Amino acid sequence: MSTRFDGRKVLVMHPNFPGQFRHLAPALKELGADIRALTLSQPPQGAPFSVTQVPLVRGHSPELDPWLQSLDSKLIRGRSALPLLRQWRADGWVPELVIGHTGWGDMLGVSEVFPNAKVLGWFEFYYHATGLDLDFDPEFPPSEEDRLKTRLKNMWPLWMLEHVDQGVCPTYFQRDVHPAVYRPRLSVVHEGIDTQRFVPKEDIQVTLGEGLTLTRDDEVITFVNRDLEPYRGYHVFMRALPALLAQHPKAHVLMVGGDSVSYGAAAPAGTTWKQYFLNEVGHQLDPARVHFLGKVPHATLTALMQLSRAHVYLTYPFVLSWSLLEAMSCAAPIIGSNTAPVREVITHGENGLLVDFFDTEALTASLSYALRHPEAMQPLRQQARQTVIDRFDLHTQCLPQQLALVASLLASTA
Repeated sequence: MSTRFDGRKVLVMHPNFPGQFRHLAPALKELGADIRALTLSQPPQGAPFSVTQVPLVRGHSPELDPWLQSLDSKLIRGRSALPLLRQWRADGWVPELVIGHTGWGDMLGVSEVFPNAKVLGWFEFYYHATGLDLDFDPEFPPSEEDRLKTRLKNMWPLWMLEHVDQGVCPTYFQRDVHPAVYRPRLSVVHEGIDTQRFVPKEDIQVTLGEGLTLTRDDEVITFVNRDLEPYRGYHVFMRALPALLAQHPKAHVLMVGGDSVSYGAAAPAGTTWKQYFLNEVGHQLDPARVHFLGKVPHATLTALMQLSRAHVYLTYPFVLSWSLLEAMSCAAPIIGSNTAPVREVITHGENGLLVDFFDTEALTASLSYALRHPEAMQPLRQQARQTVIDRFDLHTQCLPQQLALVASLLASTA
């Protein structure tokens, strides 16, 4: 992109910087912008611009109503950022554009401190008490209190929707869960997948800790989530494994994910979701063939995707994981749930296989087909990668679109 931003002051905010702005912020710097970044966590090493960490000003009050804790966390982050923003203003550094993730609260005061700045905000989800993730799984029905708390979560997205000049959502599904009145100001632009980094590798070898070396000649199933939990179909996958492994005595299952909770409710007291469902079906599984790898470095994760003969991605109707698109870029054979965010990128029989989220027999059958017929999955693998190149490539699609939004907003300030 030829557009330059020489000397234009841009503030990038994310409590866990760089977050979604890993590529955008350095690109703005390279194109001449005067960039500063604000974070509430440890600044990354080697950033080509100033990244300032600010401490939290306080914790939760013990008298606070539990239903307000989520909102209070956002107010804490916003109040923590305010002194630094005011100091920059007093020093004469006033941004023309503020870019940030709207879900955390740290952007609370930017329109007040910098009233002339344009605001570009990343929006991931707008919560619904019915019809989406909360009541999707009949095994975990929400209570009336759950629905009320979910409605309260939208206090912050609504605030931010009123305080941005332009919003960004990574998928059409995520845009369309927001109120219709706001959708015209929400552009659909993904953060981008580096398709030159996430590539197929047919000669890949992965050696596990016990000395087992696997190649693409082996029947390898992969399952990847930030945490192993129902929102991402861990329970469905686990229940499909006994029949699958009985049919495929040489297959190995490689599972990546932590023991915490990223989304949804916590497991029953005293256990984790990983252990809860392992208790249910673990006695039917061969521990020498079901490998829980925990959280792994990204290079290891990429190798697993390159190795996979069947990569499983199940999800409630919720935000789409980067890991699915990275797996597709690696030409992993995808078996995904027939849920809204997955249908946006996977067409059954063209670039992957889709199954009903709850149908363990269909999941087992699709996995078995992929394991037995790698040659038949090859066209789907190639098309999965092509889908990511055509629609989500960082350098040719997503980053240019992000920079075009920046250029448009900065042009309106001139």
